[in-house]
Amino acid sequence: MIVAGASAHPMRWIGKLAVRLVVGALLLFLLNVIGESFSMHIPINLATAAVSGLLGLPGLAALIIIKFSLGV
Repeated sequence: MIVAGASAHPMRWIGKLAVRLVVGALLLFLLNVIGESFSMHIPINLATAAVSGLLGLPGLAALIIIKFSLGV
């Protein structure tokens, strides 16, 4: 019982991380759809999905600020 509980804990953590990455990618997709009228596009990749998924709206705001300040 103890061994089964110990092995399930990392899988739960990995699952939560994967869900957050998917949510981050969806946030970026919605931002790109809405930002299309403002000619704003942030690429969806592992790094940007992780920032927006793990940090939420502040992370998305940081990506927007970086996009406009660096002109990348």
